[in-house]
Amino acid sequence: MALPRPDPERTRRIVGAVIYVLMMLGGAAALVLFFLVMPLESPDPEAQYESMGIGALCAIPPLAIYLWIPRLIDRFDPEPWWALALVLGWGAIAACGVAATVNTGVELAATEIGGKEFGQIAGVCFSAPIVEEGMKGLGVFGVFYFLRREFDGVVDGVIYATFVALGFAATENIIYYSNAVQHDPQGNALAMTFVLRGVLAPWGHPLYTSMTGIGFGISRETNRTWLKWMAPFFGYCAAMFLHATWNTASIISGYLFIVMLPLWLLFVTAFIGILIWLVVRKGRIIRMHLQDEVLLGTMTHEELALVTSPWGGMRASFSWGGAPGRKFVRTAARLGLSKWHAGRAMKGRKKTVSADWIVPLRQELWELRLAVSQALRRPVPMPQAWTPQQQPQQPRQAQATQYQPPVQQGQAPPQGQPQQPQQPAAPPYNQYPPPGWGRR
Repeated sequence: MALPRPDPERTRRIVGAVIYVLMMLGGAAALVLFFLVMPLESPDPEAQYESMGIGALCAIPPLAIYLWIPRLIDRFDPEPWWALALVLGWGAIAACGVAATVNTGVELAATEIGGKEFGQIAGVCFSAPIVEEGMKGLGVFGVFYFLRREFDGVVDGVIYATFVALGFAATENIIYYSNAVQHDPQGNALAMTFVLRGVLAPWGHPLYTSMTGIGFGISRETNRTWLKWMAPFFGYCAAMFLHATWNTASIISGYLFIVMLPLWLLFVTAFIGILIWLVVRKGRIIRMHLQDEVLLGTMTHEELALVTSPWGGMRASFSWGGAPGRKFVRTAARLGLSKWHAGRAMKGRKKTVSADWIVPLRQELWELRLAVSQALRRPVPMPQAWTPQQQPQQPRQAQATQYQPPVQQGQAPPQGQPQQPQQPAAPPYNQYPPPGWGRR
């Protein structure tokens, strides 16, 4: 068994946990105020609670469907469920509670200054993009800084941003659906709002916040100091711009909003295509940094093919021992990404905690392979390290055609067969890496 190693990020994680709990408590208090306390001051509190219940029934079930889409796309090294649950909760509680408090305060103050219309514009077009994208972006930053081991690059930034935004959108949709029920008890406004927010444009918030996630992902991947600092800022600015553009179009003119909707759907489709390309790129990175593990004797060719398959986790569930096999796939992918981070850090002459986990991850692969063997109740192929003395295996047919009867020294060759020049012995197979072993 591998000896447990001290976590070099333990202090950072503790600080992040404390901040997370405090912000979640603050957001929860704000939501309790808006959802439970303020309705008591209305003429009909029971109707208020009933409308919010209807809003929750319309907002939460679609969320369960939307959450599977980024999980299906992120086939290589999917993020741990507990980290995704943390950012989902951050978006639904902390980000939404703080944003609702600030936006309401800004709208009330602007209404006192310039009237109701000015207050609505100030709250929707200015305050909402700045505050909401800032709070959602803090959720992505929390994983980027406090859970750095779980944040590898652009794909992870987009996935975490999507989960933060989906949590935020779910809570926000409860408010919108509740307001629709209150203004139109017949249900027409609720149906229109549900089609608009839940069917046609459910990926609005994930699209905005993914810009911030891309910024943090670039910061994680690059070795340029200035880009590490500026990429998240540029991503946040892009998120605010997209959010403000959509909100402004919905406020200024309904016709402009209708014109923007097809363009927005086209943009979302293109964005999903780019995300799929990024996931494929991530798989190639993992494969590139695991190929030498086969030569080192840490993995077999079959295990490499399993780990780098888009359906590796599913294949492991059915043919590689179930839970131990799935963990083997995740651990091997984590090893490849850790080597990627370590290599980039060495190139930039910087330190990274990823280098400290390469050897423990290799040891964990051996332990998991034994667990897979026990689950399958049969031995599994064990990897072997490549050595310079090994020679490539020739096809049997080729060897048969090249065979010539041995001829003793001074003895004439058999009648009808010309003298064959003696071929020099094949040189030892010491080329590294072996021929054909490309880094794809």
